[in-house]
Amino acid sequence: MHAPKFAASRSFHKELKLRTNAYFAEAGKDTTGDARLFAKAIILTVAFVAVYLHLVFLTPPTWLALAECALLGLIGSAIGFNVMHDGAHGSFSKSKWINQFASFTLNVLGGNSFMWNVKHNLIHHMYTNVDGVDDDLDAQPWLRLSSTQTRHRFHRFQHLYFWFFYALLFIAWIFFMDYQKYFKGKIGEMPIKKMTATDQGVFWGFKALHLFLFVALPIYTVGFVAWILGFLVFATVVGFTMSIVFQLAHTVEHAAFPMPHEITNKLEDEWAIHQIKTTANFATDSKVISWLVGGLNFQVEHHLFPTISHVHYPALNKIIRQACLEFGVEYNEYPKMRYAVASHVAHLREMGRA
Repeated sequence: MHAPKFAASRSFHKELKLRTNAYFAEAGKDTTGDARLFAKAIILTVAFVAVYLHLVFLTPPTWLALAECALLGLIGSAIGFNVMHDGAHGSFSKSKWINQFASFTLNVLGGNSFMWNVKHNLIHHMYTNVDGVDDDLDAQPWLRLSSTQTRHRFHRFQHLYFWFFYALLFIAWIFFMDYQKYFKGKIGEMPIKKMTATDQGVFWGFKALHLFLFVALPIYTVGFVAWILGFLVFATVVGFTMSIVFQLAHTVEHAAFPMPHEITNKLEDEWAIHQIKTTANFATDSKVISWLVGGLNFQVEHHLFPTISHVHYPALNKIIRQACLEFGVEYNEYPKMRYAVASHVAHLREMGRA
């Protein structure tokens, strides 16, 4: 599929930008992260390193080691949500090299920042929930996330078994999907721009570093059996946590899955309205959830203003909701995380039957 085109931009997006710019001007704030984000990054990084070192070099008893592996997975996910994600969008800091440093935490954890930028920043954020373009919807044949995808008989049970594939996401991502994208030169059907020599070096260098830190060294210090058990706990916690947080943003009952016109290849809405229709917030009143998931529960605000740090999303939430009310644009938000989870499960059930 060729990348679709959006309807001509109207006054809505312009008004959103005007009001948002006015807020930052009046508040005298930068759009990037502040002391709160930097402190969080330090806390999470120190915690991750401390748990990793204790696991690899101090050999705790089995029950404690497995608990620490699960904790390491939660901290790793939090680093991804809070540090890597803002860094990759250029919103962590005003400094370009600090943003790059923050985004490179993904490379250390086993992913690749170049592939993430193309898949997430360029494709997903532009063509959200457009089947055939947005690679986040491609979980076939195991899961059917959109009504435009092929339905198999076993999809009737996907609302029961989805957690298993979510848990495997991180393992598939770092050991298979990145390499598949690299050698195919495509993400789904969308071509990847040519990688520079630096991009190539980062890809292979950090893949080797990850294998050393998370495979070779732990096997050497604790043995293969202990490593495989611990790594599976760590990786499945990361996979499930990341999957469920991102899925609650787009694959729920009230999110739209628009497709371009067959002839014109145009989408019905302008870009900003498309983002709001295809996205949902959850638990925005919970400071604990907001802190842990890096503001990704404010997904509407993030999709409209991805280069603004998540620490500002609570303020933007009020601005955007008011604008949606005035312009008659439906704003999707679940007051509790459990309601969003229930809606995601209901969506999977519906896609498995319809």
